[in-house]
Amino acid sequence: MTLLAERPALDSPLADYDVVRRALAFITAEWKRQPEIEEIAAHVGLSASHLHHLFRRWAGLSPKAFLQAITLDHARALLRDSASVLDAALEVGLSGPGRLHDLFVTHEAMTPGEWKAKGAGLALRYGFHPSPFGEAIVVATSRGLAGLGFVDGGDRAAALADMVRRWPAADFAEDAPGTAALARRIFDPAEWREDRPLRVILIGTDFEVRVWETLLRIPLGRASTYSDVAAGIGKPSASRAVGAAVGRNPISFVVPCHRVLGRSGALTGYHWGVTRKQAMLGWEAGRVGGGDG
Repeated sequence: MTLLAERPALDSPLADYDVVRRALAFITAEWKRQPEIEEIAAHVGLSASHLHHLFRRWAGLSPKAFLQAITLDHARALLRDSASVLDAALEVGLSGPGRLHDLFVTHEAMTPGEWKAKGAGLALRYGFHPSPFGEAIVVATSRGLAGLGFVDGGDRAAALADMVRRWPAADFAEDAPGTAALARRIFDPAEWREDRPLRVILIGTDFEVRVWETLLRIPLGRASTYSDVAAGIGKPSASRAVGAAVGRNPISFVVPCHRVLGRSGALTGYHWGVTRKQAMLGWEAGRVGGGDG
């Protein structure tokens, strides 16, 4: 039995995200016209006032501020000095909410032999849980969080298959009660505490793990580019390979591949959908910058 009811409550994270997702899809299709909030609200079947309160509840931002947070101009602002963000010497000076999530996460990598075995002998527990970005699948080992993905269209089997494909020889067992505490710690900023770090287990090639470790250094409310990540691991000509490794990141959101953008600020592709990537960046903007606007 999972933690989710058949239908989410009207003010649940799942219900909120469903409206946000539909609003984002409409905005993405119609952005050149710059539709007013009344038109966006009508498209998702709400009043302008209801949509305003939903965005404030979900993202901590007004609709106007949220829309600004997912524009190309905002993305470009996130990228300013993106290379230096990955410089540990400069990063010491960063503080405040932008560092909170990153200080909360610690990590370790499995050995190359464990990865080559495709998870043979590895016991993985999984469960489906609510999140601010739709229903999530949380995968854990006895050592920590190993996978985090999302369910689209209610297809839990596809979400599980995506994880099984990564480690086909592992032993997967459903254990929603056992992964519930992890889900709460991942998605509730009140649980992001440096004195109680969330341990993540990186299962990939040496190159992939180096890329994922670099992603963990991108602060909340900032972004980087594929080329800067490549330079950050000492492989400045490997942007394409970095892009592939970013796409294979099995721990969405916590290992923040959504914070990697094209050099122009374009969102580019995302394994769990560009709309969800937009939503994550807007939600994080609310954690860092407050809700005015």
